[in-house]
Amino acid sequence: MQEKGTISIHTENIFPIIKKFLYSDNEIFLRELVSNAVDATQKIKRLSSLNQYQGELGDLQVEIAFDEEKKTLTISDRGIGMTAEEIKKYINQIAFSGATEFVEKFKDAKDANELIGKFGLGFYSAFMVADKVEIQTLSYQEGAEPASWICDGSTEFEIAMGTRTERGTDIILYINKDSEEFLSKYKLQEILDKYCRFLPVPIKFGTKTESEADGEDEEGKPKYKSVEVDNIINNTQPIWTKSPTELKDEDYLSFYKELYPFSEDPLFWIHLNVDYPFNLTGVLYFPKIKNDFELQRNKIKLFSRQVFITDEVKDIVPEFLMLLHGVIDSPDIPLNVSRSFLQADSSVKKINNYITKKVADKLSELFKKDRKAFEEKWQDIGLFVKYGMISEDKFYEKAKDFALLVNTKNEFYTIDEYRDKVKAQQTDKDGQVVYIYTNDAAKQDTFIQSANKKDYDVLLMNSPIDNHFINQLEQKLEKTSLKRVDADVTDKLINKEDNPPHVLTEEQSVKVKSLFEKAIQKPNMKVEIESLSPDELPVHITMDEFMRRMKDMAQMGGGMNFYGSLPENYKVAVNGNHPLISRIVNTENEEEQSQLAKQAFDLALLSQGLLTGADLTEFVKRSVHLI
Repeated sequence: MQEKGTISIHTENIFPIIKKFLYSDNEIFLRELVSNAVDATQKIKRLSSLNQYQGELGDLQVEIAFDEEKKTLTISDRGIGMTAEEIKKYINQIAFSGATEFVEKFKDAKDANELIGKFGLGFYSAFMVADKVEIQTLSYQEGAEPASWICDGSTEFEIAMGTRTERGTDIILYINKDSEEFLSKYKLQEILDKYCRFLPVPIKFGTKTESEADGEDEEGKPKYKSVEVDNIINNTQPIWTKSPTELKDEDYLSFYKELYPFSEDPLFWIHLNVDYPFNLTGVLYFPKIKNDFELQRNKIKLFSRQVFITDEVKDIVPEFLMLLHGVIDSPDIPLNVSRSFLQADSSVKKINNYITKKVADKLSELFKKDRKAFEEKWQDIGLFVKYGMISEDKFYEKAKDFALLVNTKNEFYTIDEYRDKVKAQQTDKDGQVVYIYTNDAAKQDTFIQSANKKDYDVLLMNSPIDNHFINQLEQKLEKTSLKRVDADVTDKLINKEDNPPHVLTEEQSVKVKSLFEKAIQKPNMKVEIESLSPDELPVHITMDEFMRRMKDMAQMGGGMNFYGSLPENYKVAVNGNHPLISRIVNTENEEEQSQLAKQAFDLALLSQGLLTGADLTEFVKRSVHLI
């Protein structure tokens, strides 16, 4: 049996195209070839179970071996093998039947995954790293003869009698000069760990040394000896392939440690298992999400039939669920998946909706089952839930029943419960319910205490996305607005028109305003005389809620850059009813008036953390002098 031929291609040679477009992602050749070997192995198991193959199955592992001297890398399996005719069909014809279309359609492709696999090109990814590829194979079929196929990356090939004596296939890659990194044990181990850790057939890569019990020494202590054993790099039955009824909590936790060796234990997890209208299995874990949630992303690994595809799952998993960790496996998602496929595929959209629903149902179940335990976890999952509510309307509808608002007294309320709590005391003259919040309880303590004196409740809103969450609550809740506790003096946060009368005459008010403007001399500080309770501080410094919110969002990259570039303008509210202001008005000494006004203003700055540098030094000196 000897045959030479030319692969029929009507346009330019396909191999330089493969090399050119796949160069940046060339390590996936090993994933493709090992996956093919696993498929061939599973096919022989299937034929045996259907009684269509009566022979001995033998040891069904896939083996990867390399020879540094000969510069070869070999992937061997004991699967179904191929006849010479099948080689012609599967390796020559199928791979190249669409070659003309391939070249035309993908010459501008950017993504390696857009190319491989589209036209049976998985096998041909070998030519990204090899000058020559050889196949030695023997079919399972009775009386089959071994066959070999050799191609040097041109369109010419040679088929001849093979040397293989056992059923299965060897793919031998003669590694090219630019790709000799793939003749390193460490590099190959790294790629196998990445793509093949959970394949359903054992993958052998060399051997490893293990200790084995070897009797006892003279003192009766156990002795050990070193033995060489096969280095099987994969776990063939990861937990997502099992039924939840077979698994205990420790199984889920140990698998989490296998995926993320240096992470804290997760809070809880969801086992996904659905076979209609699409196939999907997996386990999603809720990690302890800290406020630096950007660092948490890209931790979900996507598999197709236990072959790792990617950990960039943005188009499969809703944006907010990117904060979760874990594994999703769906044979409905092709191994060689492209961004454009994911964005357009209807299965992917259904998977996306299914996962959102499962997550919402799990959280709802935890909330109903043990509210106290749910509240204890809120600090870790609150950010995630709020993120989901902002980014996904369907999730908001479910989450509004278990999302919690926390106040400065560390009390927890659902959105409905909180409205019931504050509406009597915190409704303004126009019928708007005003929620008051702080984003820094320590820094805004003066304002919080002032609000508490009026029996106002103050919410804690200090996560990185609370600016957006606040806006969403205002959009979703009827006749509700949110104001930061330092957005105005407490009497004006909720406008009820029952402020105390002014003790200053109009003339005195004008005088006080002028005094403070001279003492402060800052154009971004606008002085106003307010009629407040004598118990309040003599001076408050506030920033308008809308303006501050826009600036905060600009800082977070919320598309409000215009506001971000505006100077920070503050309101200086002078409490005309405070005894200190009366003292300033009645003081004859202009120097003393100015010093007292400056001192009252600096105290207000100090309470807001706004007094720094030379101004702080000057304030300390003045304070010593006044004492």
